[in-house]
Amino acid sequence: MHERNNINLSAPGSRSPIRRSIPDEVCAFESAERRRLGLDARPNHWRDNNYQQFTKRQRPETTMLFGGLTEMHDALLEAGLLAMGYRAKALAPPDPHSLQYGKEFGNRGQCNPTYFTVGNLIKYLVRLRDVEGMSPDEIVKKYVFVTIGSCGPCRFGTYITEYRKAVRDAGFEDFRILDIRRCGHQSAGVDLTGLEVNARFAFTFFRCLFAADVINALGYRTRPYEVVAGATDAALEACKRIVSDAIAGRRSVLLALRRCRQAFAGVEVNRLQPKPKVCIIGEFWAMTTEGEGNYRLQRFLEAEGAECEIPLIAAWVLYDIWCTQGDVRERMMLRRRENEKHRSESNAPLRTLFLLWLARAAVRRCFHWFAGAIGLERYQLPDMDHLGKISRDWYPRQLYGGEGPMEVAKVINIVTKRKAHMVVSVKPFGCMPSSGVSDGVQSLVTARHPEANFCPVETSGDGSASVHSRVQMSLFRARGKAQEEFASALAETGLDAIEAQRRATAGGRLRSALHYPRAVVTGTAANAIYELANST
Repeated sequence: MHERNNINLSAPGSRSPIRRSIPDEVCAFESAERRRLGLDARPNHWRDNNYQQFTKRQRPETTMLFGGLTEMHDALLEAGLLAMGYRAKALAPPDPHSLQYGKEFGNRGQCNPTYFTVGNLIKYLVRLRDVEGMSPDEIVKKYVFVTIGSCGPCRFGTYITEYRKAVRDAGFEDFRILDIRRCGHQSAGVDLTGLEVNARFAFTFFRCLFAADVINALGYRTRPYEVVAGATDAALEACKRIVSDAIAGRRSVLLALRRCRQAFAGVEVNRLQPKPKVCIIGEFWAMTTEGEGNYRLQRFLEAEGAECEIPLIAAWVLYDIWCTQGDVRERMMLRRRENEKHRSESNAPLRTLFLLWLARAAVRRCFHWFAGAIGLERYQLPDMDHLGKISRDWYPRQLYGGEGPMEVAKVINIVTKRKAHMVVSVKPFGCMPSSGVSDGVQSLVTARHPEANFCPVETSGDGSASVHSRVQMSLFRARGKAQEEFASALAETGLDAIEAQRRATAGGRLRSALHYPRAVVTGTAANAIYELANST
């Protein structure tokens, strides 16, 4: 073993072997092979030289296009950017025409979110050119598209280049696609200060996200039980207008959410309808979008008589913080060679961990304030440390992409704590990390927990019938569980449905959209029965 670790890689004719460490031996062997094969010349790597600069001087005449979250998030973010002095436009949710544009101008083998998002952008640019009469040069000068990159197993990290290729092939040469992570700096002749990502930007950004989160969460709790069809959507539109005006006018968002509370207070609900509760998880974009990218899954489930538990952006922020904390702790354990720090290692890791702990506490506190202001009762953000412990034996924390280990942990947590009757994991066709989880690890999870009603679906943009059929089959089982819970609650409390309805109408509390029964079992209707029985 000792002789193997000290192979003589010295030049021919040397008198004695040179003892090297294994990394030095590998580097020396590589150099020798490069010389032998004639590969000493420095490779000429391809570079993306598309025009990217967006300067502060260009800001007054340049409109930033963005989109990809829910309609509520995009509307509030647009108001926030306008309040900070930017020209901003949130794109409408993508439709089938967006998919057609994406597949026409995009490369083959991309995932569903890319086709929809880049196709949605091209559709808007084509409208500016063909309907509003703007020239391509004028569009390139006056518009930019802002998105965010990524890394890890998800190919989204390379799709900004794909975006540029698609818009270039659509006739918009040098159209700027900006990665928000690179904005706000000026160095080596590259000026990206058109969008300044500073403390003010971060404050406005997260305030908009959390406000949209609590409004959406309350809306999805209310709509399945509304007495007057459309009342919840009317309240949501009123909330969008109220909060957008407050953000644009730089007024208190908490006070605006209190006004939203009054809008929801006018929505009458009937919680005594046994409906299956369905939790949506999966790939970030596919589980978040409310358009054709996931075949309008949320509205489809509600039309089939279900109550949706939607993913919130605040939970995703907590997940990112949790991942960063884990990375910092692991880098603290790295073995150093010649006292050199790892390039990603913080100079003060304990301080970094403390700041991340503060960030996590701030997210939870801010969300709690916003939820309290609008009247979102009994809503708890997930405990990432707890979920991390659950998934430890099932999925390595270091494997990012999709929801990483959180998807496995959520399914186990939902099943063991009876938080939902059904779990839908929605992911794009061809999404490598999400498909690996749902089709791989989740098979073992459902084998160990046969009571789990887990429904993985893939979206490709043109398979709505098969996806809806698959969801309906699992929803039939979930609907039966909800009805069994409701019947069991009536039997245990000694109430019948007519008497329970009479008490709910007389009391008035369960008729309010702002009241949500305390969880005893999974279903909302069964929990309402237990609450009525305990109130007498």
